[in-house]
Amino acid sequence: MSTVRRLVLDMMKPHELTIVDIADAVADIGPGVNGVNAVLIETDRQVDNVKLTVEGDDVDFQAVETRITDMGGTIHSIDEVVCGDRTIDESKTPQDSL
Repeated sequence: MSTVRRLVLDMMKPHELTIVDIADAVADIGPGVNGVNAVLIETDRQVDNVKLTVEGDDVDFQAVETRITDMGGTIHSIDEVVCGDRTIDESKTPQDSL
């Protein structure tokens, strides 16, 4: 299996859990995670929607998912994944401006 270098997750979290709590807990998973970025996208009556970006040398998706669910969060979707020997950024195409 390829090495996961970046995960971008759309997740839901309970209001009581801050994005600092989530980012810190995921960053603390292990040596495969080098950094985490958490951005609050939307707040509704029961949950907050968060975009969580996890980068590292060998990100363990199962460990990330387990950490999030153990804290009361839910992964809504995987919006980006980068695998391989190096990180490749998304290339813009003409369809992106439609």
